[in-house]
Amino acid sequence: MRPAQFLFMAFSLFFFGCSSIGPGTVHHDRFDYNNALSVSWKEQTLLNIVRLRYGDMPIFLEVASIVSGYSLEGTVNLTGNVSSEDTVQGDYLSLGTGGKFTDRPTITYAPIKGDKFHKNFMTPVPPKLILFLIESGWPTEIVLRLTIDSVNGLRGRSVFMINPRQGNQDFYRVLHLISQIQESGTMAFRIIKGENSQEMTVIFFYKDDMPEEIIGSRKELARLLEIDEQLDQIAVTYGLLPKSKNELALMTRSMLQMLIALSTTIEVPESHVTEHLTYPIRYQPGEEEAKLGKLMRIHSSTEQPDRAFVSVKHLDHWFWIDESDFASKRTLSFVMLLFSMMEGGESEGLPLVTIPAG
Repeated sequence: MRPAQFLFMAFSLFFFGCSSIGPGTVHHDRFDYNNALSVSWKEQTLLNIVRLRYGDMPIFLEVASIVSGYSLEGTVNLTGNVSSEDTVQGDYLSLGTGGKFTDRPTITYAPIKGDKFHKNFMTPVPPKLILFLIESGWPTEIVLRLTIDSVNGLRGRSVFMINPRQGNQDFYRVLHLISQIQESGTMAFRIIKGENSQEMTVIFFYKDDMPEEIIGSRKELARLLEIDEQLDQIAVTYGLLPKSKNELALMTRSMLQMLIALSTTIEVPESHVTEHLTYPIRYQPGEEEAKLGKLMRIHSSTEQPDRAFVSVKHLDHWFWIDESDFASKRTLSFVMLLFSMMEGGESEGLPLVTIPAG
């Protein structure tokens, strides 16, 4: 090889060793980590639902930080000697190259416990958060069925696994009516200043050009909730019973109660029931509840599923949500969204991805 060719190779390697690899890592790192966090979060949520069905303690491990550091080093050594025509050794050229690439990710995990666990999982969801999730577009019947235990004294089904309480069918009728009125665009939720400048969540009804069907639904809703049908606004409070006929009292659930409720939708293996690893669910929904369909369906089998939205293994079985089951996927996504909102929206609760590269 000619000296000029050696020099070209040497300078090419030197340039490569000194160039930055940072911009090239952003595309795949950002989406790869995003996808990995999404999949692991779904699996963790489903696993804890399964654990609750088997009487086990749910454990949530959050990703506190992700630091992925890259380094690329290159070295080039070029030596040579030019001799006169009378020397024995003649001319020679020596070329040496070296390189090193290092990928050193550091991921920090932190278990959710103590005060944070109490806040995120044991505290009932604020009514205003529930109503504004509906206002943002989440289906009313899904949101209220999962997050509400009672409305103005009308109770839904119990979330306890053993001999659950039969839900009041008027409760499910109320959910349907609220959904119908909400979808018609004649109802909205707002936050106003009440006494002592305290914030108050209020439901507004728009009476102008209200369809006859919605007028009938509004009257039926007022009768079931025992509120004044002439009111155009109703204050929303937390509690089992309202204090007056212009109030809507919502007894909301905690995240833990919601996970327990979803654990009753698992189709557990018969062998696990006979071995007393878990309990069967002896519950038959009433007519109004049955009309709303199932919130979630979690399958189980000894073989790993081929088409699963999310799957986890517990004991000797796989538990999963089918990829084609849109209703179950939406419910799980809603639970994960609600969990994020119960964090309080603080930036310190979000995973931090730091990728120094160069």
